[in-house]
Amino acid sequence: MQIDTFWNVIEAAQVGAAETGEPFDEVLVKQLADRPRQEILEYAERFDELHDAIYRWDAWAAAYLIGGGCSDDSFMDFRAGVIALGCQWYQRVAADPDSLAAHPDVVQAASVRDRSEMLFYEDVTYAASGAFERITGDADAFYEAWRSFREADTESDNAVDMGEDFDFDDDREMSRRLPRLAALFLGTGSPALP
Repeated sequence: MQIDTFWNVIEAAQVGAAETGEPFDEVLVKQLADRPRQEILEYAERFDELHDAIYRWDAWAAAYLIGGGCSDDSFMDFRAGVIALGCQWYQRVAADPDSLAAHPDVVQAASVRDRSEMLFYEDVTYAASGAFERITGDADAFYEAWRSFREADTESDNAVDMGEDFDFDDDREMSRRLPRLAALFLGTGSPALP
């Protein structure tokens, strides 16, 4: 699946969710289930590539500020949530996680006490497996197909460069690295416009 096709699937699910009022992840599963199994596997491959590409300390720091903390599992959910925002927001976040300070949902989350759900979207991670289950009726069908699909992949898994690690509990460091998000969530000044 080409990357443009991947983003078309995401954006079609956004439109479908807006039109029907159904949750984005449910619409995404339905749309994937209408595709051939090979395309669902290719979708999952692109999803993993994009998900892994923002496995970085600066993105984790953004998730930490937005979520009021962020575990390993929560960071997985956050990256899925960033993908669910669509291509434009994903690219902005990949280039500069601090750009999330301009997203309307993030701005709104700054005034909410329990913001643990903001952009943390676990169910998006499992859309491909949900589509396979819908097609086959078997919860394990995706994982069996995925193993076979990945065996054909000759690329080796290389270690990920997460960038420079830093202390997420150091407000001064967070303000230096993510000034707009820090202004929203730590009250360290006024957020700059995007």
